[in-house]
Amino acid sequence: MKPELTVVIPVYNEQAGLAQLYARLYPALDALALRGVSYEVVFVNDGSRDNTALLLADQYRLRPDVTRVVLFNGNYGQHMAILAGFEASRGEIVVTLDADLQNPPEEIGALVDKMREGYDYVGSIRRKRQDSAWRTYASKMMNRIREKITSIKITDQGNMLRAYGRNVINLINQCQEVSTYVPALAYTFARNPTEIMVEHEERAAGESKYSFYSLIRLNFDLMTGFSIVPLQLFSMMGMVLSAASGALVVFLLIRRFILGAEAEGLFTLFAIAFFLMAVILFGIGLLGEYVGRIYQQVRGRPRFVVQTILELNTNESNEGNKGIAAKAGKQVETTAGTN
Repeated sequence: MKPELTVVIPVYNEQAGLAQLYARLYPALDALALRGVSYEVVFVNDGSRDNTALLLADQYRLRPDVTRVVLFNGNYGQHMAILAGFEASRGEIVVTLDADLQNPPEEIGALVDKMREGYDYVGSIRRKRQDSAWRTYASKMMNRIREKITSIKITDQGNMLRAYGRNVINLINQCQEVSTYVPALAYTFARNPTEIMVEHEERAAGESKYSFYSLIRLNFDLMTGFSIVPLQLFSMMGMVLSAASGALVVFLLIRRFILGAEAEGLFTLFAIAFFLMAVILFGIGLLGEYVGRIYQQVRGRPRFVVQTILELNTNESNEGNKGIAAKAGKQVETTAGTN
């Protein structure tokens, strides 16, 4: 039978914190099961280089009835791991959760309760963020910019703990975008979205996988993947600067004929020229971002490659699910040499 709840957890080099995650996640979900919420947990190993895959396999052997493990053949990124988890999910409610325990697993019940009220997308807002000051400030700044550029209203876009209805998951699974931001994509498909407040804790172990560059890339994906407003704003800026530059040229010509040639103001002209060159370079980079997305999409390469899925063999369930087997070698892409 299909469970009511699927918890999708992308994992990358988290061997130091998995034991703590198991110790809190499964009791929290078992408490929900006592309330009549059947569940499954789908771990997606995003090409970890440590012993994460082995620890996930051990956990699968301990709780094969509610645990499934998707193993990538390489590192494809957190959002690709989430999309793979969505494709493997079977629940009517799908909750995404980070493996670092910054979002307490005990909050999953609050998301489920909210979804049962009739919502098909439940975001979460961290009550008191435990991130560094620069990450908190950068996140809030990008939230404001994103909301101005797109019509997506996500109060706390950096929080992984979210719940999605099956209707939203099915639509996401139909998309084949190479670069995307999953919460924003889900928001565009949701008929009745809402948000709730949740707790936030310090990372249990290990280090954050998001660098400053990664956060910039993520926000580029968010803005260029859901709106052409940046291109339109740059076009308008180009028109204004072109008109201003033309007026400046006319002014300098008139001044030259009236007052004659002079050396004053030379460095001001240099400053104006350098500013215009910077604007041009920024515009080329922005246009390249959109062209790059098109380039990635038209190549038609698989977004990720699933090497193995560890799950119950449903064909042998007649003897009390004794036929537990790993579907080793289940290849999404069989092209030789694909990484």
